Amino acid sequence: MTQKFTPEDLLQYLYKETTPAENEAIEKALAEDWTLREKFEVIKKAAQRLSQLSLSPRTETVLNVLKYANKNLITK
Repeated sequence: MTQKFTPEDLLQYLYKETTPAENEAIEKALAEDWTLREKFEVIKKAAQRLSQLSLSPRTETVLNVLKYANKNLITK
């Protein structure tokens, strides 16, 4: 019987968080199951896009945090 792998399993495999035995089973399943391969490719592309994102907080948010921190320092 073929083992069913979840998207979480594939994500762990992608980030090398699986055991050697799990790696072997996933690689075998990827070689035999085109739908699993497609799912893995979608996950892999999404991970690549995420690693290219550059996020930073809005200036207003930073100023509010600084204002809050300053207010708490003055009152203590």
